Amino acid sequence: MSEKNALAILGSPHVNGTTAAMLDWAISKAGQAGYTVTKINLYEKKLSFCTGCRACMDTRICVQKDDIQEIAALLKGCQLVILAAPVYWANVPAPVKNLFDRLLGTAMEETSTFPKPRLQGKKYMLLTSCNTPAPFSWIFGQSRGALHNMDEFFKTAGMKSIGKVVCANAKNQKGLPKQAAKKIERCLQG
Repeated sequence: MSEKNALAILGSPHVNGTTAAMLDWAISKAGQAGYTVTKINLYEKKLSFCTGCRACMDTRICVQKDDIQEIAALLKGCQLVILAAPVYWANVPAPVKNLFDRLLGTAMEETSTFPKPRLQGKKYMLLTSCNTPAPFSWIFGQSRGALHNMDEFFKTAGMKSIGKVVCANAKNQKGLPKQAAKKIERCLQG
């Protein structure tokens, strides 16, 4: 049986917050499902901003030398990515968006029509939390923009979603809500 590797990415500055709790639970469940999990915290990585030079379209990796080379290698070597990022202004935090920008050439190849994916055969799971209480978070689509942004990157890269979990009312949570924990577990069982 071949080894199954997962890359768990924390895109939140709060290592003890709801988003981090969601990721930690997903890591434990991925481990139980047979994955060897590598966890990284984007807020601890040295990642310069994308300069838009587009050299990565030919090199398949960003030409700026920092922690992006390590992250790209982990991404290429895994079968599953679990990305946990909170909602900031109906989108992802800046380090997560920058990660996507910096992985442009790793994730896709330009063609005369639609981009050609470079990470086919991999799966991904999205975890997010927002401070807006339910049902208002759902009614007003507070997490929709963040999920769309994350989905766009992974789908363009050719990856397949195994699930998305949203935890509303995060600032008032004490620990991981049971409903979110169960949904994370279901995603990783399939």
